Amino acid sequence: MSIQEMTAKIRDGQGFIAALDQSGGSTPKALAQYGIEPNEYNGDSEMFDMIHAMRSRIMQSSSFTSDKVIGAILFEMTMDRDVAGKPTPKYLFEDKGIVPFLKIDKGLEAEENGVQLMKPNPDLDDLLARAANLGVFGTKERSVVNAANREGIKAVVAQQFEIGEQVIKAGLMPMLEPEVTITIKDKAEAEAILREEILTQLDALAPNKQVMLKVSLPTEPNFYKPLVDHPRVLKVVSLSGGYSREEANAKLALNTGMIASFSRALIEGLSAKQADTDFDAILNATTSEIHAASVAG
Repeated sequence: MSIQEMTAKIRDGQGFIAALDQSGGSTPKALAQYGIEPNEYNGDSEMFDMIHAMRSRIMQSSSFTSDKVIGAILFEMTMDRDVAGKPTPKYLFEDKGIVPFLKIDKGLEAEENGVQLMKPNPDLDDLLARAANLGVFGTKERSVVNAANREGIKAVVAQQFEIGEQVIKAGLMPMLEPEVTITIKDKAEAEAILREEILTQLDALAPNKQVMLKVSLPTEPNFYKPLVDHPRVLKVVSLSGGYSREEANAKLALNTGMIASFSRALIEGLSAKQADTDFDAILNATTSEIHAASVAG
């Protein structure tokens, strides 16, 4: 697929984006959910081998198809490895017709002003160049909002757009992810500040530039519709954020034009111990449910 084809697939595609980008910190939890306990591997090397095996199995499954899955977000180590004898991004767009993205942030700073900014990323330009060479279409970067603190949220959004400009300069599509923690008491207030700050930044973006946004499912359905409809936004996607898959799908279906980009909710019910037929059947049901919620609006 060319860049133009990938752009069209994300803009017009009737499906969702799979988040296969668990980092070092979240990998043990993902493996445990997949039925692999910490005593079954020795050290980080074996752990990352096992998570890559899980991701490869998902990607190669007959149930992981481009009619439901339009994109996939990869961890850096996944991008650098092979699936079925090909570099992972190449396998995705050549064999599956699925658009590859790369998680680029290096984790979170300690909380300040109710938010967690992204840690410094001095080697980002090199990483972006490597990703572009491998055929990656876009990137994803996560920061976290834990309170309706205007100063903190303003800093989060400013940092997201600053990194986004760096990504655009490298010829890639930035997916900005200012996640609002779903359990905070002032979630709706935080979302109101976040939407306002994002719209301010979008309005200041040059007419020839676009970004994607990845947000928590809003308290009020269609609250992010002004972002969905903004000409500087290619697509708005949502994370499951701790909701069960059933609950996340139900909430997503109420939001017109927003699609899923689930991680934990995607692998819910899958197990390393399952036979391929059972694995494929469960993944088929999962992708069908998430796809239905993504196109419901």
